[in-house]
Parts: sequence; structure tokens; C-alpha cells
Amino acid sequence: MSTLTAGDRPARPYHHGNLRPALLAEAVRVLAEGDAASLSLRELARRLGVSHAAPYRHFADKDALLAAIAQQGFELLVAQVEAAAAQHPDEPARELADTGWAYVRFALHQPQHFQVMFGRGAPPATAYPEVLAAGQQAFGRLLRVIEDGQRAGRIVSGEPRELAVAAWSQVHGLAILLLDRQLPVVDEAECEALVRRCVQIQQVGLGR
Repeated sequence: MSTLTAGDRPARPYHHGNLRPALLAEAVRVLAEGDAASLSLRELARRLGVSHAAPYRHFADKDALLAAIAQQGFELLVAQVEAAAAQHPDEPARELADTGWAYVRFALHQPQHFQVMFGRGAPPATAYPEVLAAGQQAFGRLLRVIEDGQRAGRIVSGEPRELAVAAWSQVHGLAILLLDRQLPVVDEAECEALVRRCVQIQQVGLGR
């Protein structure tokens, strides 16, 4: 009785309704293995045991696949930031800290998505309007935190978008430093404490 090789595996019962999410999940696994160079629709088809043509029903090419991963990442990020913002909606300072930590925690828990969303190999957002819209939604949530704080008299007056960019730049930089293990923290609790302290320090410039 012969043994099936990896290339001889019988096709799995993926249908139009579930192949797309399976491709996205498998692509993220490939990225987690640190093998971004081998990420291709053909390789995903092999790993999932479907025909080489099947992935092209959902993604025109590798860039389209990466764009879908980025969009998925932004949608996950928005959900997590929204949940964090809802914890203390009437306390702008705590809301900034909560959403800042939610951003960094997302990067730590979803590093592959984060890299595709913001890394050098990220697909150009202008070529994928759905990715651009998802990214703008994520930034828009932070912008609303700033605007709400200004209306409450708890954040200094000024161009809200500029203040939001300053706040985003801080937590984004922290996320990258933590992902690159450039900061002396040993666990997630220390990460959270560091992020919240940094946001608090920044609020000396933002707050009244």
C-alpha cells in the first residue's frame, strides 16, 4: 500500500464560502514561520491541498492577498481599540491610555498582521481603497478620542489631527521597539505598564 506524499494529498473540501478565510489564515501562518519569501498563492494552494488555480478565484495576485491581510488587521485593530475606548468614555486621559495599550497589545498579539499593515512590503493603500478605508477608520477612532477630550476641556486646543498623529506616533514607536525586543521588559504586564507610563508622560504636553 503506497504512502501519500505532501504533493499527493487529497484535496480538502474547501468551497467558495470558506477557502478565502482559509487562505488568509494559512498566509498568516507562513508569515509567522518567518518565511515571507515563500508566501505565494501557489504555495498556499499546496499547503491547503487545493488546486493551484483555486486561490486565484479569490485573489488576483500576492499583492491582493497581502492587501486582504492588511484589511483584516485593521478591522481587528478597530474592534480592539473600540472596546478599549468604551471602558472609560468620559475620562479622556484614561481613554488615551486604554486605546494606546490596545494598539500596542494588538501589535504584540498579531505581529504578522502588523507587519503587513505597516511594513516596507505593505501593499500601497492607494491601490486598495478597502485597505485605505480600514486604516482611516482605525485612525479616526483615535481622532475622536482627541476631539472628545478637547470638548471636555481635558486636552489642549489645537489641530486635532496633529495631536492624534503625535499620540499615534508614540504608541506605534513603542509597538515596534517592543516587537524588536529593544526595551527591557520581560512580560506583557511590564509592557502594559510601560505603555501607560509613556502615554501619561505625553499627556503632560497634551493635557491641561
